[in-house]
Amino acid sequence: MGEASRKALAGQNGAIALDTFGGRIHVEWDPAAAVTPLGQLPFFIEVLKVSGVFEAWVADCPLAYQRNHASDKRAVLATLLLSILAGHHRYAHITAIRYDGIHPELLGVSRLVSEDAARRALARIDESLGVAWLDRHLAKTTQPLLTTPWILDLDATVKCLYGKQEGAVVGYNPKKPGRPAHSYHSALMANTRLALAVDVLPGNETAPLHSMPGIWAWLDALPKEARPAVLRGDVAYGSESVLCEAEARDQPYLTKLRVTKNVKALIKTWFRSNAWEEAGQGWEGVEDTLMLSGWSRTRRVIVLRRALTGEMLLTGKDDDQELFAFIESDVPTKRYEYAVLVTSTLYEILALAQLYRDRADAENNFDELKNQWGWGGFTTQDLARCRLMARMVALVYNWWTLFVRLAQPHKHFEAISSRPLLLHGVATQTQHAGQTRVTSTSLHAKQSTIQAILTNLAGFLRTLKATAEQWTDAERLRAILIRAFANVMLSTAGPPTLLVSKTAPT
Repeated sequence: MGEASRKALAGQNGAIALDTFGGRIHVEWDPAAAVTPLGQLPFFIEVLKVSGVFEAWVADCPLAYQRNHASDKRAVLATLLLSILAGHHRYAHITAIRYDGIHPELLGVSRLVSEDAARRALARIDESLGVAWLDRHLAKTTQPLLTTPWILDLDATVKCLYGKQEGAVVGYNPKKPGRPAHSYHSALMANTRLALAVDVLPGNETAPLHSMPGIWAWLDALPKEARPAVLRGDVAYGSESVLCEAEARDQPYLTKLRVTKNVKALIKTWFRSNAWEEAGQGWEGVEDTLMLSGWSRTRRVIVLRRALTGEMLLTGKDDDQELFAFIESDVPTKRYEYAVLVTSTLYEILALAQLYRDRADAENNFDELKNQWGWGGFTTQDLARCRLMARMVALVYNWWTLFVRLAQPHKHFEAISSRPLLLHGVATQTQHAGQTRVTSTSLHAKQSTIQAILTNLAGFLRTLKATAEQWTDAERLRAILIRAFANVMLSTAGPPTLLVSKTAPT
């Protein structure tokens, strides 16, 4: 560009004539216009302001600069917030929103920072202080809900890596065996689909023994009335160490057992029995007790089976993890899929079978957080920034989930649906007579419905501000959570009614 003529430079800012199928048009650029593609974001920003979660998050941030011309920590956090909300997976994607003409001011900053400034800012945060900071604010988004019976889902997922990052180790990776990865250990609140905690470990540390000390410490810090009604996990959490720690804390649990030699022997003893009970969705079950060689005590187990038919029968194969089948001598094609659950609860077989099947919803959380949010990206050479960004993504995900549930309380919308509905829209900002006006145009086919939903939401926030002027931010946040999750804010008396059937023992 240094050799370009003045005429060529001037031509870049003028209108360009283009021929299209709709006729000749003239295209020109206006880099100073106050516009944004996230035109409906002001509604979300008002939720952040009324609840006080964003101000507290910024004020509590351990990031500090010594130079006068350094970036402001509020600008850094506002940039990361907008980037995560926009669905970015890389720090480089921040460039796409760098010159948003509306939202920086609405978040209380003059401009957004660059991708390099955001990356360097995270490197300045002490890891232990940053983890504690983000864990505190993750807890704020769920703490009011813990007074009702709730289920704690524990699981781990892997994030494949393609460089030489710290902690990029080959471990258990079912999708891409042999590929280095990070392991994301997560605690989720069932039914609400909120993230309670997350930690990033090297790829070869996928076993619960690496993450459970932090989970137990977190549970021990909770008041007894706020602890989960059931701790639920897959076969990885059916080990003696996890079960023993849960029993020592009087924590009810429900996990699945690996189909090992002794578990197979138990299944064989029940194969020809007539005591099988209905367990829902084609399954039937029986109850028994089991003492495995590595266990310290006898525990209650539920043996479930489902007859294989059609394509399932043709593709059925023995697998110690998922599928174990016997063939009857008189009916050679009779095959069953088996699963064995271990539990310390007193719920009946039908309720326990359905309760464990509901655990599959945790996989939907992982899919959403990895593929529609930032868990699949924001990778740096060091593990510390990966841990901070994983928690930050989970926090923004919780805030957005809360906002979407405020708009539509009876259904969870994943980001692939909720962003076009409640976030995307072309907006222009104008100022006149001391008033700032944002004119938003949604491109969604349901734009009239969206307008009605957001108008109703703004009315609720306006009423909340008018009737709760003396409330603290925590009290306002609790009122917002109660409205958003009214369907799960149950009575604290008795067992969780979402977990068991009406005939289950209490």
